[in-house]
Amino acid sequence: CDRCGCEIFQPVGTKTFGPLIECPSKDCERNQTKGQLHHSTRASKFQPFQEIKIQEIAEQVPVGHIPRMLTVLCHGALVRRINPGDIVDIAGIFLPTPYTGLKALKAGLLTDTYLEAQHITQHKKAYENMEINSRVFRRIEQYRTSGNIYEYLAKSIAPEIYG
Repeated sequence: CDRCGCEIFQPVGTKTFGPLIECPSKDCERNQTKGQLHHSTRASKFQPFQEIKIQEIAEQVPVGHIPRMLTVLCHGALVRRINPGDIVDIAGIFLPTPYTGLKALKAGLLTDTYLEAQHITQHKKAYENMEINSRVFRRIEQYRTSGNIYEYLAKSIAPEIYG
């Protein structure tokens, strides 16, 4: 506050942020002044948040139809676990979000929906996240001792060209 010097912390729990303009502290009330608040990003604490749009896999969409899309909201440790093109299973809470502003007048009682992510499972993991267990290690050893390692690599890199 520019009048009393008080710091006010405002938690934000929604997608929109409306900063406080007037100081609500006891000092300003007691002095009957309306001090202005100035936003300080250095004193702010930001929580990890990500909004993701997911859609159906092309193979699962019937011919001539448009893939369905869903908005997923991620918080905390689930942020940045998904990259574009990843195939994932997401467990979460399916919630409505009402329209705001002019859309709300036109929509009436209709609401949009989103998924609040609780758990994410990736089908294809990145190399740094892969775990080599005994089964994978045995398979690598089998390929190494077979003598056909060049053919295996050629088939795996470009199967449409090789065969």
